[in-house]
Parts: sequence; C-alpha cells; structure tokens
Amino acid sequence: MRGLLNKVVSRSLSVAGKWQQQQLRRLNVHEYQGAELMGKHGINVPKGVAVSSIEEVRKAIKDVFPNQSEIVVKSQILAGGRGLGTFKSGLQGGVHIVKSEKVEDIAGKMLGQVLVTKQTGPQGKVVSKVYLCEKLSLTNEMYFAIMLDRQTAGPLIIACKKGGTSIEDLAEKFPDLIIKVPIDVFEGITDEDAAKVVDGLAPKSADKKDCIEQVKKLYKLFCDSDCTLLEINPIAETADNKLVAADAKLNFDDNAAFRQKELFALRDPTQEDPREVAAAKADLNYIGLDGEIGCMVNGAGLAMATMDIIKLHGGTPANFLDVGGNASEGQVVEAFKILTSDDKVKAILVNIFGGIMKCDVIASGIVNAAKQVSLKVPVVVRLEGTNVDQGKRILKESGMALITAEDLDDAAEKAVKALSS
Repeated sequence: MRGLLNKVVSRSLSVAGKWQQQQLRRLNVHEYQGAELMGKHGINVPKGVAVSSIEEVRKAIKDVFPNQSEIVVKSQILAGGRGLGTFKSGLQGGVHIVKSEKVEDIAGKMLGQVLVTKQTGPQGKVVSKVYLCEKLSLTNEMYFAIMLDRQTAGPLIIACKKGGTSIEDLAEKFPDLIIKVPIDVFEGITDEDAAKVVDGLAPKSADKKDCIEQVKKLYKLFCDSDCTLLEINPIAETADNKLVAADAKLNFDDNAAFRQKELFALRDPTQEDPREVAAAKADLNYIGLDGEIGCMVNGAGLAMATMDIIKLHGGTPANFLDVGGNASEGQVVEAFKILTSDDKVKAILVNIFGGIMKCDVIASGIVNAAKQVSLKVPVVVRLEGTNVDQGKRILKESGMALITAEDLDDAAEKAVKALSS
C-alpha cells in the first residue's frame, strides 16, 4: 500500500511478515483510472487525459490543454514512489511539471521505458501510459485515506493536515497530526464524522461545508465500489479555494468482482507478476517469493508449514502455491508450468495431503507435467491420505527421476539437499 504502512495503522493491522502483505487479493488500478472514477462521483479532480503514444500526446495538448502554459506529466505504473523513481534509461523522476512545448519530449522519454521505484524492486515496471494533467495552483497539501480496519471492523478514515510527502515519515515524526475517524459500517458516515475528518485536514481557505460534502462523496465511492483502500496524497486546496484530489490510489476487493464487472475490466495484467496472472487463470493461489525451492501444496496451512520447514532445514521457498482441495490434473500441470517458469527455482517440493484431493490425481498430474515441461530440476514428492498407495505406484511406474519422501521433514531435507546435487 503506497503511503499507508504499518507505522500509520500499526494498531489496526496484524501483519506477521512481508509475504502476508503480498497475499492480499485486490484489484489495483492506475492513477488516471482512479481519477476518472472519482470525477464520476462528483469529487474534484484535475483535468487530465491518459496517452500511450506521441500522436496521442500531440492531440491531447491541442484538444485538452490548448491554453495551458505548463502541464504535469505523470508516468503510470502500479507502484508508489514514482516521483522519486529513476528510469533505467537514466531519466530522473516519473513525474514532471514542464512547459507545454516540452511535454512531447518528456512523455516520449517515459513511454515504453522501465521505471524503478522503492516499490517496484530493481526490475522496475514498464510505462505504457502517461497521464497528462493540468497544473493547479495548490496553496495547501494534505493527506486523506479510507481503509478497512480490523480493530473497529469497518472503514477507517485517516487524515493529516500535512501531505504530498511520505505519510510513514510524518507518522513517525508527528504522530499527533494523524487523525483517525472510524465509521459505523451500518450507520454510514455522518456529518459529525465528516466534520472530524475535515478538522483533521485543517483546510486554510476552502469552505468547510464543501469539504464535508467532498469527504462524504469519497466515502460513498469507497462503499459503492467495494474499495479496500482509497488514498489521496495530496488532497489539496487550490488558489480558488477548492478541495481537490490531486492524486488517486484505489484498490478494490476481488471478492466483489461479480458485481463490479466494469471496474474489474480495468485490470492491467501487464503490470502484474505474470506467474500470478497465469495462476489466477488456472484458479490457483500463487504468490512469488525470492527463494530457490518451488512449493506445490494443497491447503494454505500446509503451504505455510511447508515453507517454514524448508527454512528450518536451511532452504528458502520460491513461492506460495496452493492448488486447493479439489484441483484437476490440468491444474497440476499448470502449476508445474508456473513453478518452472521461475529461473530462480532449483528444486521443487510437492507436499500433498489427500482429503478431497486424491493422491493418484496429483501423481498423474505430476507425471504428465514432468513430461510436458521437460523438468530440469529435481522434484521431491510427499504424498499422504486418500489413494496414497495408488499415487505412489503411479510415480514409481512413471520411469521418471522423482524423489519420494515419507513425511514432511524428510521431504524438506531432501529438497534442500537436492539444491546442491
């Protein structure tokens, strides 16, 4: 979550480790898409247009910004810290305010280039679109967010009278400036709630009643769109005394995809881990990690135990992959394709407890997958439960060099040993 980490909500979120933060399933949209959605809900946003080519840049300048002397050019990737990011081409910063005649040049240097920020990792992300926005005369920058809070079991609005910078740093240096207003999920936001938020923002010139209405519209957007996060940094006052969302960061609950079809059509798979995209298409639960031992397990609890015991034996898990309790043979094949697509994977550990999932189905899937993907790394298999004898027989009669294990401890030990073989 950009600009909304543990220091701000440490009392509200329970996070045991980095990978647990990553496993949250939510739709993440680009800033220009979030701004468009806000505009449709009556929230003040800067005039802007997303472009993906130099021709579109020229057209936008002519049609949308004919009288603008300066324009804000924002690279669009699904990661925070763009302004302080660096392109692999050498260009500093993913956000620039430039003269109109320079927009084409700076946009051209962004489009198709890889931007590296503190949230992308060293590999960075490709900028396929840039967002051209009018330059507003901002007189005061503040911070605003709505998130789901475990402690109060409902939406929590966070406001700070200082914005436009890292909210984590502000929370550390000036914790008293962070205002939290929990909202009763059944009653909804009241005028009193919205007034508390506005008091936390402490606008200097914008009309308080107008600000209250903007806060209520933001909350309505949050609820109506099944958001898990709505963050604006900065939310700002302009020279004409308006409260404007000068930024837009929105996440949406994947569980609501069935009723938010229009929103979920905005998903940009090119910005996501291709392995996670492939896993989602195959109805598999996958999260990429940084280790060397690929894991294929059925059941989240067993998957976590498998990763723990790999670490205990000195190895590092390369992923969390849960094939679920009723995976088909085809899904097992897809799981192996995903695991072997990761160059860092030097060994694979399959740990299946057959309940609903039958061991013979998994075994057949393993054998077929090994044939299809031409496995070049050692595979350790531990099967237990329903049809385990049939499963072991299928593995044994396959004629393939599969390493079998009797229990989880044995499997992890053999997987770690296989790394050096």
